Amino acid sequence: MSARLPLSGVVIAKNEGDRIGRCVASLAGVCSDVLVLDSQSTDDTVAVAIAAGARVEQQPWLGFAAQKNAAIARATQPWVLLLDADEWLDADAAPALRALFASGDISNADVWQLLRRTHFLGAALNHGGWGRERVERLFRAELRYRPDVVHERLDVTGRRVASVDARIEHDTARTETEYAEKLQRYARLWAQQKRAEGRSAGALSAPLHALAYWLKNFALRGGFLDGPGARRYHALHARYVYDKYRLLRMQS
Repeated sequence: MSARLPLSGVVIAKNEGDRIGRCVASLAGVCSDVLVLDSQSTDDTVAVAIAAGARVEQQPWLGFAAQKNAAIARATQPWVLLLDADEWLDADAAPALRALFASGDISNADVWQLLRRTHFLGAALNHGGWGRERVERLFRAELRYRPDVVHERLDVTGRRVASVDARIEHDTARTETEYAEKLQRYARLWAQQKRAEGRSAGALSAPLHALAYWLKNFALRGGFLDGPGARRYHALHARYVYDKYRLLRMQS
């Protein structure tokens, strides 16, 4: 077996027993340390994560950004590779990461972007902006996430950011209904966050932003090329964009 890297794989989870094993297994082969920070799961998340090679610690839910920061603070290695429980490294990611460390190029940046491809109900979305999304997931262990309530982002202020050709796969939904409900929760959180920041929305903001999403991602970026499932995925996201601005206007 190849030597593991000075890298902590970090995952936050709650009731992810059906997919945490895939996530942890993809990290365990390349990371010296894999931590799952569990939020009092009532299913077999803990047992599955341990069996796949993780150590598990408990932390009651703090919110997305704070929970990830709590997990990062428990990392034992100088570099962190953070995945969500519904993500995993593809087969070619480990060799790419090993090459990055072996060459010494890892020190040329503080944050490394990986490529992420989304899957929706079994279909890979290779177009429409969801096939090669750049996400900042490999970073020095002293970095933390910004205190956003949704769509949390790593604070890269003053940091060197680069990209590595390693891919994360993202299986975003168990069912269409579950995914629609998740997007509704995110829309409410987004509207609350933007309102707290002093943002507002006009009467046409919701339909115009939703139309812009559809035209950009489904039409211009070729989302339609991914088949009938992609149409439903993009329709859900257009509705999500509409709801974000509708809810923001209601709070204004």
